Amino acid sequence: MRILILANNDVGLYKFRRELLEALLAAQHEVHISLPQGDLVPEMEAMGCIFDPCEFDRHGTNPVKELKLISYYKKLIKRVKPDIVFTYTIKPNVYGGMACASLGVPYVANVTGLGTAVENGGLMQKITMTLYRYGLRRAQKVFFQNAENRDFMLSHEVVKGANDLLPGSGVNLMRYEAMDYPQGETVDFVFIARLMKEKGTDQYLEAAEFIRKKYPNTRFHICGACEQDYRERLAALEANDTVIYHGLVKDIAGVHRTSSCTVHPTYYPEGVSNVLLESCACARPIITTDRAGCREVVEDGVNGFVVKQKDAADLIEKIERFLALSWEERRDMGLCGRAKVEKEFDRRIVVEKYMAEMVSVGQIPAKK
Repeated sequence: MRILILANNDVGLYKFRRELLEALLAAQHEVHISLPQGDLVPEMEAMGCIFDPCEFDRHGTNPVKELKLISYYKKLIKRVKPDIVFTYTIKPNVYGGMACASLGVPYVANVTGLGTAVENGGLMQKITMTLYRYGLRRAQKVFFQNAENRDFMLSHEVVKGANDLLPGSGVNLMRYEAMDYPQGETVDFVFIARLMKEKGTDQYLEAAEFIRKKYPNTRFHICGACEQDYRERLAALEANDTVIYHGLVKDIAGVHRTSSCTVHPTYYPEGVSNVLLESCACARPIITTDRAGCREVVEDGVNGFVVKQKDAADLIEKIERFLALSWEERRDMGLCGRAKVEKEFDRRIVVEKYMAEMVSVGQIPAKK
């Protein structure tokens, strides 16, 4: 079969969907990928994918540019002639879906999160929901990454056809192996995300300032790109040893090897947090917010602690509860997280569901 994949960036496609690409290529299917140019595109080409560059503004709302994107997708589909199209994230789902529907090409959409436009309500929510209705109306299947997103879209009749729930993007349990729990003199917390407001950056930094003064044996690490709004504050906190900033880190598994706990106080709308999945896979406890995309991964008091959104005081309280645990209790929390992702979030589940959709197209015979 010939498969076309529409995505909005190379990092997400390579890091979280590489196993699907590998499975498709191993089965001798022709795989085309269309997304903006990025550093990881050559990696996917080396695997055997055929790259079709597509430049668009992930956050732009210019109607002329949006219409151009639909036109581009139509031309691409006519040229590639795919048997099925897989789309990821809002714009490929909406505009790629519209193009597929108009040309009668089967497509499977993956709602990786509803986005701030939907979550914040108002006019932008109405516009986005209308676009979603058109983009998803003829999808062979719409995959959701958490039940709250699915129920919202179904209750608002945005999706009326076939749909299913995925365990987020899943996690590669071989790439992120369970690690021995660290026995050093310090307790090391790590924040892995872009430093932006919606990721809970303010709450993490406030907690770091309070906890470091009270518990000198703690360390607060940050891994991720820093937005302009936080550069000055981050530099000051680095200077007084409140936080340790590592910048963008490619080897996240290596970060977990020395970390004691992942703190993820996000309130950003996403499907299921990959940060949490990878942390649990490495047998590390997690402290995260009580919201869709996070609560699926955390069991309060079992593999971590749940905190209220945008509440630094509650985050500080939960960090102190974690510090009150024995080494054995912290280690066991991490092992419970590993057991949970092994049971519920193995990325092979995601790959199998996608392969089943290819069977549904009727182009390849189902296994007897």
